[in-house]
Amino acid sequence: MKQSEATPLPHGLRRSDPLLAPLKIRNLTFRNRIMSTSHACGLEENGMPTERYQLYHAEKAKGGLALTMFGGSSNVAPDSPNIFRQLNVGVDEVIPHLQKFSERIHSHGAAIMCQITHLGRRGEPYASNWLPTIAPSPIRETLHRSFPKEMDEHDIARVIKAYGAAARRCQEGGLDGIEALAGGHLIGQFLSPSMNHRTDKWGGSVENRCRFGLMIYEEMRRRVGDHFLLGFRYVVDEGPVGMNFDECLEIAKIFERTGHIDFFNAIYGRMDTEIGLAVDNMPGMASGIAPWLKPVGDFKREVKLPVFHAARVADVASARHAIAEGLLDMVAMTRAQIADPHLVSKIMTGREQEIRPCVGATHCQSPYRPSCLHNPSTGREKILPHDIERSPRAGRKVVVIGGGPAGLEAARVSATRGHNVVLLEASGQLGGQLLMAARASWRRDVIGIVDWRCAELERLGVEVRLNMYAERDDVLTLKPDVVIVATGGTPDIDWIKGAEHVTSAWDVIGGTVPLGADIVVYDGTGRHPGAQVLELAARDGRQVAFYSIDNQLAQELTYAERIIWKRRAYELDVKMHFDHQIEQVERRGNRLHVMFRNLATAKTVERITDQLIVDHGTLPADGIYQELRADASNAGVTDIDALLALQEQPSFINPAGTFELHRVGDAVASRNVHAAVLDSMRLCRAL
Repeated sequence: MKQSEATPLPHGLRRSDPLLAPLKIRNLTFRNRIMSTSHACGLEENGMPTERYQLYHAEKAKGGLALTMFGGSSNVAPDSPNIFRQLNVGVDEVIPHLQKFSERIHSHGAAIMCQITHLGRRGEPYASNWLPTIAPSPIRETLHRSFPKEMDEHDIARVIKAYGAAARRCQEGGLDGIEALAGGHLIGQFLSPSMNHRTDKWGGSVENRCRFGLMIYEEMRRRVGDHFLLGFRYVVDEGPVGMNFDECLEIAKIFERTGHIDFFNAIYGRMDTEIGLAVDNMPGMASGIAPWLKPVGDFKREVKLPVFHAARVADVASARHAIAEGLLDMVAMTRAQIADPHLVSKIMTGREQEIRPCVGATHCQSPYRPSCLHNPSTGREKILPHDIERSPRAGRKVVVIGGGPAGLEAARVSATRGHNVVLLEASGQLGGQLLMAARASWRRDVIGIVDWRCAELERLGVEVRLNMYAERDDVLTLKPDVVIVATGGTPDIDWIKGAEHVTSAWDVIGGTVPLGADIVVYDGTGRHPGAQVLELAARDGRQVAFYSIDNQLAQELTYAERIIWKRRAYELDVKMHFDHQIEQVERRGNRLHVMFRNLATAKTVERITDQLIVDHGTLPADGIYQELRADASNAGVTDIDALLALQEQPSFINPAGTFELHRVGDAVASRNVHAAVLDSMRLCRAL
């Protein structure tokens, strides 16, 4: 592809917005300055980018971005194993998939590149081919736990050739370029003296440590010629442990002088620990917006090549600032476009206020990746398109009861389908449980899930009635065609023997119950509330002991969320006890005696405390649903087959019924935000 076509823009808009200015590198002109960086999106099949994988990226190309990179950590050799669903660019089988992929992306006017790599010590010896991992030196990585084999001359020559062959496959696949990943991967392992202890020509001096990477780029350029872009995803500073900025810059200039590299894709920090990944390398909600723009901008001032960068550049204002101030040449809004793949087209058409925000929840880094916490279409493009069509039965009266994430999404989708929507919320504020979640020290941005939907409901003309505790007659008076119950749940603590002495996590987070001096927190979910109470109480100076049925703190969450809560618990010096099931609680005098059973030993443990605070999920608050079932044509039954097929729900169970009735979110069962909005999306886009 010689030039990436851009959607026509008014001349003044093109000239005035730095994000929409083109960028030329070698023979390739990018239509604007917004890209998506490579990541292992979890949609590959047997190491190949098949249709579902391609459609996920094509949606962003359709949405207007200039460059989509794919294939995070795509493997070039058999001893770089598939451990987090990477692509395999080490075999010719990938070429036809790449050709189809390139055609698909180019048809939307975007450029396409792949990231190729060898994991080195970051692999696992028991994955894929069960080969030993390799590295410049036999130094174990903390995160992936392998003890690598020290590479000999044969290994080095073999891997260099493998990079060249992989680059050639990408070129034959019609891609516009590739990047090789340094950082904590094999090239970076040679570069960093903390991972390279060699004393031969491959280690020691800066020149020796660069030799392996330089030979890789020389081989890749030899195989692909001068018109194929070669980038370097490169760390500009390894942080407190590792190479500093000046050392990284010195190495970058050595690579730059070869003429084989066309751009740097700058990253920060190390990726060999969970905290390094979650805080430095791929920062989430606990970090500020765009935390590494300054060091990357400093790096750009010192090099001659274009510089790309991604690290929680989550909003358009920060992206625009980065380009306008010359801190970057191309700004990567990867997770922002997981939340809204049409982000660029909304900028181009003056609809920035409609962009669905990335809140930094890191759900896209969960085992269910690339799913966004509050965009259920991401990763499901084939079956659940991002564009919502107007219903052939538009104009129906839809009553939504409950204004949490599930209710807000139900109202939004129904209104987008062209229905007349009324939302009834019992409290004086929309948001449901997310209002409590946003009170945690580092989770304030989660409120963006609510704020965006509230703005959308206003734009779509949805009638919202607050302080409306809906009863049966209230609903019937509205003469609905469809009623969607999204009333959420209530804390599930009554099963505990002595529950009358228990305080729910909700009461503490909501501030309706004061804290005691000595507190036991029991977590039966592995979600946020237990850890949030732990933090709240410890920060308030209370003596806190934490017990959990799981084997680690925040077990149900993504690693990036879990490590932040772990860090907070350690900083606050909270004593934690895992593998404990609560048995009962009883009051003796003015103290509570709590009995736990150790799941590993079966022994009982007694803990005496002033206050026991429990999170054990919720039970459906479905009273209004039960009251309305007799009036509903479907008797409140949601047909699962129709739901999954995105087909209209059957409603013949009760001939006397006058409306459909459905439940969504926690009004069905205790789950997370993504499950709640997925419920509503699947149901309401078939209304």
